Parts: sequence; C-alpha cells; structure tokens
Amino acid sequence: MEAAKIVATLTRVVGDIGLAEDLAQEALVDALTQWPDTGVPRNAGAWLTTVAKRKAIDNWRRQDNLDAKYATLARGLEARIDEPAWDPDRIDDDVLRLIFISSHPVLSREGQIALTLRVVGGLTTDEIARAFLSSAPTIAARITRAKKTLAAADVPFEVPDRSEYPQRLSAVLSVIYLIYNEGYSASFGQRWIRDELCTEALRLGRVLAALVPDEPEVHGLLSLMEFQSSRFGARTEADGTPILLQEQNRTKWDRAQIGRGVAALERAAHAVEKRGTGWGPYALQAALAECHATAPTAAETDWNRVVSLYDGLLQIAPSPIVELNRAVAVAMADPSEGPRLALEIVDGLTGLDGSYLLPSVRGELLARVGRNDEAAAEFARAADLTDNERERDVLRNKAIRMQTG
Repeated sequence: MEAAKIVATLTRVVGDIGLAEDLAQEALVDALTQWPDTGVPRNAGAWLTTVAKRKAIDNWRRQDNLDAKYATLARGLEARIDEPAWDPDRIDDDVLRLIFISSHPVLSREGQIALTLRVVGGLTTDEIARAFLSSAPTIAARITRAKKTLAAADVPFEVPDRSEYPQRLSAVLSVIYLIYNEGYSASFGQRWIRDELCTEALRLGRVLAALVPDEPEVHGLLSLMEFQSSRFGARTEADGTPILLQEQNRTKWDRAQIGRGVAALERAAHAVEKRGTGWGPYALQAALAECHATAPTAAETDWNRVVSLYDGLLQIAPSPIVELNRAVAVAMADPSEGPRLALEIVDGLTGLDGSYLLPSVRGELLARVGRNDEAAAEFARAADLTDNERERDVLRNKAIRMQTG
C-alpha cells in the first residue's frame, strides 16, 4: 500500500526509478526480517523510506568512482536522515492534490465533481452524464461553466490549507466514488470491469484515509471499495463473461481485502461514535457491502438487515438508484411475497428514464412472479439501453431464456 509513495520519494532523491524500486524492495526485506521481533513501526512508510535512503548512501559509498554530485547528495541525505519521509499535514499525492484543487468552493458541487471527473479522472462527458443520470450536453455545459468560473475568479492552483479540507471533502469523496463506480461496472465498451479505475480510486481512498484519519466517511468509502474489490476474482469468467453475485464462487473472494474492509468500517464506526453523529451514506453502503462479503453463501445473506440499511440510506441520501436496490432486497428478503411487493415499488419509480437498470431489475422481478413473456421484453429493452457489450450479452441471454422457458 505504501509502495507507490515510497518509490516516488526515492525516485526524486536518486533520480532513477529502477534504482528506487530496488532500494524499496531491499528495505522491505529488512522489514520482513526485523518487524516480527521489533513490531511494525507506527509510521511504516517513513521507516521503509529511511532505510532505503540509508541503503542508497551505502551503495554510493561502495562505488569505486564516486562523482561529486553523488558525494554531495549522500552527505545531504545523511544530514537529514531522521526527517520524516513526508509531512502528514500536506498532500503529497499529485492526483489527490489536483482533486482538492479542482474542488474549489467557488464552484457548485455539481461543477466541482463534473470538472474533476473530466480533468483528473479522465472520464468522458458521456460517462460522467451516466453517473449523474443526466444528458451529455448538460454535463458538457457544466464543465465549461466550471472552467470559466475558475478563470474569472482567478483561483490559484495551489494546495488548500488543511483548514479548508472539510469544505472540499464531500466533492473529493464523490469524485473517488464515481471513478470507482465507473471501473466497477463500466458504462460502455467490451469490458465489464475497468480495473485500472478501481485500483486508482482505491489507492486514492487509502491515501485520503491516512491524510484525514478522523473523517468517518473517508473510512466508509474506503471500506466500501475494499469490500467491492474483494470480489473481482470471481466476477468474470476467464474470457471476461460476467458472473452475477448470486452465482459467484465465494472461495475466490479475497479474504484479506474483506478483512481490510471490515477494519475500515470499524474505524468509520469509531469516528462516528467519537463525534456523536449519525452514519453517512458511504459508511451505510459499506455496511451493505459487508452483509454480502461476510455471508458464507448467497442464501445466508441477511436480507432483512440489507432492507433496513437501505431504509437508512434513503433517509440521508435519497435517489431512485437506492430505491431500486432496496426493491431488490425486499424481493430477496421474502421469497413468497417479496417479488410482488418489490415490483410495486419499481413500478412507482421515476427519474430512471433511459437507464438500463430499471428494465433490468423489472425483468428479474417479473421472472420471479412467473410473467416470463413480460420479463423477456424488459430484458431485451434493457439490453438495447446499455452501452456495455458484456452487460448487453448477459441481458440478451436472459431474454432468450425467458422466451424458451
């Protein structure tokens, strides 16, 4: 988890990324030898960086032909060897720094998120529009307006003071969350999962959790991403074909990552208790993900708890997507009456026009109550609405199964 930051620090020092990686690995070998006896230091990253710097100095001293630059640099490093590798009150991650800068309060929250997703996350206007359940022209105008607002206000592109973190944190979390979601369930293309987006979002979440360790929602989002990422090994076949949650081989789930998710959720709960506040939307979503991650089988999932958690989420972050997911949980909680009740909920939803999710869920519920022809039509409609080829194949296959009985 510390590797990227350590290698970046060492590269800046030694000027050679290959050497920096070698030094970091040598320091890790020392850690594996010493830590079982001495315990893991409080700032493990700083320990590893310091050891790696010392190894750099030793290597330079062993060379027969030291040039003046290396000798001077080595003396300077030795003089500062006890300095911390980084200031915990400063944003040292370039990507996270840019997210904070783009989340300037002069912009509306929607403008902050849209601009940052475009500039930092690298998402297209269409991808951002899908995330906002909006149209591409609306999002394009929002991004253009945000850029003009920043220019007109002559906003300096500098890292904000730590006192400004709280007022920007909500937008920063939203950006990381939306980047992760686009990776977890790609809105277009031939891949169901864009793991590079998930990996970057998870990395940013871990850096942010270290930067603001007392913020419960930061730990909540990190926990959510850890839980969701733990299933990646079971979410697709070797050829990329999606495997739905109920059919996944849970022995392939990453138990270490689930453990990190549980630990992050516990930190979120502790922070909430310390502040005396209620749970936020990311922590509640993490608790939902924990219900799935810790259930031995799909049948043993505590669906009543899932419904209750969605009820809480609707209170603080109402949205048609949350209502749709709650309807699925209602159907699962009561195999006899649940599907009929869930169908009534889904039929009353608004705000999901143009999204494949509504007909997809409706198709599942219609199949559960034996209305196969209607279910087939809904699956076919959902397939026509999605731009992800893998998702389209799954939905079309469901439609065919409904038609053939």
